[in-house]
Amino acid sequence: MSLTAVLSNAASGVIAAQSGLRTSSDNIANVNTPGYVRKKIDQEHRVYAGVGSGTEVSGVRRVIDNFLVASGLTASSATSRWNTVASSLDNAQSLFGDPNAETGYFANLDEIWTTFQSLAQNPTSGVLRSQSVTAVKTFLDQTGRINDELQSMTRFADSQASAAATEINDLLSEIAKLNLEISKASVSSRDTTGPENVQAGLIEKLAKIMDIRLQPKETGGFVIRSAEGVELAGDSAATVVYRSTNSTPGYLAVQHPVGPEQPITVSSGDLRGFLDLRNTHLPDLSRQLGEFAARAAERINAAHNASTSSPARALLQGRDTGLDLPTAIDGFSGQTTLAITNASGVIQRTVSIDFTAGTMSVNSGPPSAFTPASFLTNLNTALGAFGSASFSNRALSLTAAAPNGIAIDEGTSQKAGRAFSHFFGLNDLIRSEGQTIYETGLKTTDPHGFTPGQTISFRLSQGDGKPIRDVTVTVPAAGTMQDLLDSLNANTTGVGLVGAYALDAQGQLSFTPSTSPPVSVSVSQDLTSRGPGGPSISALFGLGVRDQTSRAGRLSVDPDIAADPNRLATSRLNLSVAAGAPAISPGNGQGANALAAAGETTAAFDAVGNLGALNTTLIQYAAQFSAAVGSRASAAETQRLSSEAISKEVDARRESVEGVNLDEELVRLTTYQQAFNASARMIQAAREMFEVLTSVV
Repeated sequence: MSLTAVLSNAASGVIAAQSGLRTSSDNIANVNTPGYVRKKIDQEHRVYAGVGSGTEVSGVRRVIDNFLVASGLTASSATSRWNTVASSLDNAQSLFGDPNAETGYFANLDEIWTTFQSLAQNPTSGVLRSQSVTAVKTFLDQTGRINDELQSMTRFADSQASAAATEINDLLSEIAKLNLEISKASVSSRDTTGPENVQAGLIEKLAKIMDIRLQPKETGGFVIRSAEGVELAGDSAATVVYRSTNSTPGYLAVQHPVGPEQPITVSSGDLRGFLDLRNTHLPDLSRQLGEFAARAAERINAAHNASTSSPARALLQGRDTGLDLPTAIDGFSGQTTLAITNASGVIQRTVSIDFTAGTMSVNSGPPSAFTPASFLTNLNTALGAFGSASFSNRALSLTAAAPNGIAIDEGTSQKAGRAFSHFFGLNDLIRSEGQTIYETGLKTTDPHGFTPGQTISFRLSQGDGKPIRDVTVTVPAAGTMQDLLDSLNANTTGVGLVGAYALDAQGQLSFTPSTSPPVSVSVSQDLTSRGPGGPSISALFGLGVRDQTSRAGRLSVDPDIAADPNRLATSRLNLSVAAGAPAISPGNGQGANALAAAGETTAAFDAVGNLGALNTTLIQYAAQFSAAVGSRASAAETQRLSSEAISKEVDARRESVEGVNLDEELVRLTTYQQAFNASARMIQAAREMFEVLTSVV
């Protein structure tokens, strides 16, 4: 071997040892640096023309396990998702308070039954009347406050999802820039571990926001893809946009420089958590609250409509039914009786209405026939000079001529599960803005009443909010509800390919999906109205998210009763009294008893959120609703703890591979130092040999 070869081999050893020393010292210096991944040199035997020619460092690389990296990103993404969901649902649960406490939300409902029970024992007490009205008002105020908080949390989740999309774009842009920097360094055989460490930190931040897939680039760096493989960043970055409206699910989409916007699936990360809250969890809680409060109001109103104040009120103002009067009257069965009473509760006139027979009789006289179209005219004739009936803005009103009042015996009357006065809300204790009960009583043969040519638009979406398509349905010229259903369920212009709308026996319209997994349907725009100024299709039937999530905040105590609790219906009309005897008396507490028992009456609750359709009492439903709220929060917390445990385990394993071990690095440092010294001594020996040979020559 020539002395030149010796020098070359020794020099290569010095260079390799220097690289090793530099790498180990860098590892030791960053032992406490968060996110730092230890690096090592790749040293190879150098061969020229089949002869060993020293060594060379082929590169410096980060010590990573690609499987653990991918697992770590997945676990981190899942942990972020459930951290977001669990913390928000815990806050939502706290809005309802401790179900076992005396001051929680559900305790307010119990207070209503307690105060009415006390009032039934002493129905003339002004203090107890005021306490009863206050108890109802407190419950409704608390309902509205909780619903407002849930709506505020939904808006916050929506804004956070939008902010997350902005942060995603910033990270994708930086990752793409680092891809170019890494590629340039790799091509020129420079150390790429610096920018790779920075890029790894950005990728981990991105994974906390959304789940991603990594595809290594041949020249170094990574191509970032969404869960279904859509490229987000490579040599350049795409633009991620967050799309949402008040009435449709939020979702994420990608916009490349060329081509249309492409919706993508996000199944994990903070963003998925915000979408879960915004699209599902918080709206479900609002809908459950609305269903609970609306059914509570319905049961209380049923008892109040079957009762009367003493003396009877001069005006019974009905609610907006959303229907024209002939359609509202059609379908009633059974009998009801209207009574005009004086200040002492003595009956002055009665009008008995037999809906089954289609007749009215005055003071038990001979019956006269009526039709739904002539009902109002016939009723006014029957009331005569003692009172009047009117129908305006889809609401029926009854007025007694001064100084009398009007009371109603519901009898056996019934339509869509409600008696006559209850159906029209003539003596409601709890008033609502718009529709809060969606059993309209409509049949497929009834006129739909909506203006032909008007439109309602639906968005069909996957369970995660990703849109499938939008459809617009035009109200048909044909006039029955069956015609409207046919238009809604059309395959090309309706929702027929993914499910069907149908009317149940109570006239409630609901959608049943036909696909697996089921497709969700939301109302994106509704330009329909049932008559001038009437409710839209979505408002009348409660189809839209906005209608269902806002109804808990649309309930309040009748302002006349709130102003004068003496108008509270604590008595019952007694039609069997002798002529001239009071049919209503202040000491009659039957109405208060009925109000106290309203919580024990069975109601039909719709399937909402994680609660299925139930026929149960308000008290029992309150217990199930409370349990469902707690169960949802508990399930999210369990998921959080589970994903956090997995993430910690993966982090520990990654640390064992990627982390800096001082003992190992010190050993390597000593080894490289010895190698450096040995190579340096070889160079020194070769130099001395050159000097000897030179002196000999």
